[in-house]
Amino acid sequence: MRKLSTEKRALILNALVEGSSINATARMCGCSKITVLRLLADAGTFCAQFHDLFVRNLPTKRVQVDEIWSFCHSKARNVKPANWGKGHGDVWTWVSIDADSKLIINWTMGGRDSEYGREFVKDMADRLENRVQLTSDGWQVYLDAVERAFGGNVDYAQLIKLYSKPRGNKGPEARYSPGECQGAEPKPITGKPNPTHINTSYVERQNLTMRMGMRRFTRLTNAFSKRFDNHAHAVALHFVHYNFIRKHMTLKTTPAVASGIANRAWTMLDLVKMIEEEESRIGGRITDYLPSQG
Repeated sequence: MRKLSTEKRALILNALVEGSSINATARMCGCSKITVLRLLADAGTFCAQFHDLFVRNLPTKRVQVDEIWSFCHSKARNVKPANWGKGHGDVWTWVSIDADSKLIINWTMGGRDSEYGREFVKDMADRLENRVQLTSDGWQVYLDAVERAFGGNVDYAQLIKLYSKPRGNKGPEARYSPGECQGAEPKPITGKPNPTHINTSYVERQNLTMRMGMRRFTRLTNAFSKRFDNHAHAVALHFVHYNFIRKHMTLKTTPAVASGIANRAWTMLDLVKMIEEEESRIGGRITDYLPSQG
């Protein structure tokens, strides 16, 4: 296979993180769908490993966590018995964010149950240097997960939102229109959380960025993920791009610079050059040597 130039690779990855589907990216960049998917796999594997190694020992003070829904191949209710255990169905992405620097601290992909909740919160706790104030929604899984990961060494509160019924009584209006938020009730759980900072606004805004920046997360689309591995690669690429390359409009720099783990904002060319250096070091494709995070 003819190797893509550094610039062409950066062009493809830029298209993917800006919300283009695999087929649209292939058409715009003049390459095959397989080429785009192979590059996504290599970039996603590298990004997951890079984040795992370097986003640690964070001097974070305030953390917000949330979960965002998506699916692979088909929604859970439509998964055929022959496809059980193959990664088909609903996929929840658990995300934590530093409320000050807007840095994505960690993420976990899988079910929305206690097993994944514990794994997610434990991994987050291992990346923090100091005692933090933590805010989640009212999902009950967090109660046990936070206690197991932090013990009493955290100021933890839940923000329980109160919703009305969805608008409309029948058809798509009731199915896709969210209920109107009537209010939110802060509920301290552990320690002494500052009431002023009990909110999940930043992580919810990040969820919107995910839906806008990854075509796979767009609702009512045919660009959803067909394989869990590809879904995981896209998420890893998104978060490294968000942390190290994309400048936050309020901060005027990247979250990585704001948090002190990078000394300058990267470009996509910088990321691609790092990927190519790793390929030269190992003598082949990254996915053949590094384990996938998905």
